[in-house]
Amino acid sequence: MNTLTLSRFKPVSITANQKWMLLITVCIFALALLSIGYGPAGWDWRLAIAWIAPEYFNQFDALQINVVTQIRLPRFVLAVLVGLVLAQTGAATQALCRNPLADPSIIGISAGAAMVAVAFIAFSAKFNFNAQYYLPYAAFLGALLVTSLVYLIAKQHRQVNITTLILVGVAINSLSFAVIGLLSYFADDSALRLINYWTMGSLGGANWDAITQATPLLLLSMLGLWRLKEPMNLLLIGESQAQYLGVNTDKLKLYVIILVALGVGAVVALTGLIGFVGLVVPHIARLMVGPHLRKMLPLCMLLGVVVLLLSDWLARLVVMPAELPIGIITALLGAPLFIYLIIKTKRG
Repeated sequence: MNTLTLSRFKPVSITANQKWMLLITVCIFALALLSIGYGPAGWDWRLAIAWIAPEYFNQFDALQINVVTQIRLPRFVLAVLVGLVLAQTGAATQALCRNPLADPSIIGISAGAAMVAVAFIAFSAKFNFNAQYYLPYAAFLGALLVTSLVYLIAKQHRQVNITTLILVGVAINSLSFAVIGLLSYFADDSALRLINYWTMGSLGGANWDAITQATPLLLLSMLGLWRLKEPMNLLLIGESQAQYLGVNTDKLKLYVIILVALGVGAVVALTGLIGFVGLVVPHIARLMVGPHLRKMLPLCMLLGVVVLLLSDWLARLVVMPAELPIGIITALLGAPLFIYLIIKTKRG
């Protein structure tokens, strides 16, 4: 009896996906301590946990408490949201185009969102309206228009021509930055500083009001794309095969386009242009657990958080007490890694 009883209890096996998820979660926790507890004044682990352990607040003065609750904590929350959205929209764009080179920044979506946001900033002084309030919606509009334009031009015989997609994306990137440069030329000093902020990307402007305003758009994008992961997974097999399995591919692609534009537009409105996250992070997740979106997508989103938190910490560390734009850090980290992945894939 004892032998039969014991034979029913098998040791719990941990899959490779679960191991990676656990490791990345530990990394996020460590980076959270660095992000909240570290700054120009140095490192204090008690500051990192004071917001969840109120008894530690008694050890600090009002200025230190304000720094944690109004500067570092909103910055950490923003980095988490942006990392989740950029990684997820990158994976969704690659699934939509069925090509690992597709990315919201490569095919012009981010630049289009920034162009419309910068236009609102430039014209806000002339027409006397609050550009900050309308930025998430303006950036979403720009991202939606560019996404639709790129997709329609690249569509050929109900298939997306990847070469055309990338070429159109390059053209739209060039056009968007030309318009941004033109607007910068005629902008006043205050608008020019904001325009430089959008083009290089930064988490330095994080505040609770902006996060509260953009969070519904970010959550709608994340939850919508998460619910579509199974149909997108079938789309990776091929459009005709997905239709045979009952997927309405036309509606699916329309939903993905809108949700990607929504997420990217809200991110650009909050942080400006941050490149290479949506391009490189899905590649890394795919190497870890394979291409199936049920396993790859959650890992990809957590990796996006790690990349954003690490990049933000480096941006604050390199030129302290000033800080580098986070878009520079992600490009310096992402571009060489992406080239390495291409070389490795080619050899394989």
